[in-house]
Amino acid sequence: MIVKLLVLFLTPLLSGLAVYLVPSGRTKNFKLLLVFAGAYLFGITVVHILPELYIKNSDVELIGLFVLAGFFLQQVLEYFTSGIEHGHIHTHEGEHHHHDEPHHEQISAFVLLAALCVHAFLEGAMLVQPTAVMAMHYDVNAILLGIALHRAPAAFALMTVLAFQLRSINKAIPHLIFFSLAAPLGLLISTYLIDVEILSASGLTYLYALVCGNFLHISTTIVFESSPAHRFYAKKMTVAIIGALLAVAVEYMM
Repeated sequence: MIVKLLVLFLTPLLSGLAVYLVPSGRTKNFKLLLVFAGAYLFGITVVHILPELYIKNSDVELIGLFVLAGFFLQQVLEYFTSGIEHGHIHTHEGEHHHHDEPHHEQISAFVLLAALCVHAFLEGAMLVQPTAVMAMHYDVNAILLGIALHRAPAAFALMTVLAFQLRSINKAIPHLIFFSLAAPLGLLISTYLIDVEILSASGLTYLYALVCGNFLHISTTIVFESSPAHRFYAKKMTVAIIGALLAVAVEYMM
C-alpha cells in the first residue's frame, strides 16, 4: 500500500516540477514518451484488464456498459481539460482552436484541475486489492506502471499550461500538489469503503470497467493523435510497438 501511494503521489509531483528544467514545455522526445505511455496503457488494458473482467465475471453485458460509460466519461472530462491527460500543451497566444473546444485561458484553473482530479481519483481507486471479497486477481503493479507512465506527461502538461495561465510557475505548484494527491486519495478511500463493506465486489468490478473505458479513450487518442493526417512514422510506430510489447511481457512475466 505504501509503495503504491508513494508512486501515485511522487510520479506526477516530480514530473510536474520538471517544468523548472524545461519551462517552455517543449522537449524533443516528449511525443515519443507519450506514444510509449499510450501504447503500454492500451496494451495492458487489452491483454490484462479486459480479459480479467470478462473471464471472471458473469455479468458481461453490464461490464460492457460500464466500459462504454467510462469511454464517454473521459470524453466529457476532456471537454474541460482539452487533453492534458494525454500530454496536450496549449499555451501560445493566438493559437487556433475550434469554436467547440475550450481554450485553457477560458477555463479557470479550478475547473481544469477538478476535471483532471476526477480521472486521477478513479485511477487510484482501482488499485485497491480486496482479496477477501474478490475472486479476481489483478496484477496491480502492471496497472500501476501504466498509470504512472501516463500521469507523468499529464502532470508536466498541467504545470506548463497553469504556469502560462497564472503567469507564474510558483503559483501553479499548489495545483500540482492537489493533483498529485487525487490518486492516492482514491486508493485510500476505496480501501476504506471495502473495509467497511460499503463497496462490494461487484461494485469494484464495475469501477474497474469504468476506468478501463477511460484507459481505452486516453490510450487510443494518444496513439492516433501521434500521427497527424494518419501518416506513417517509423520511429513513432517502433516506440508504440515497444510499449505494447512491454505490456505483454509484464502480463506474462508477473
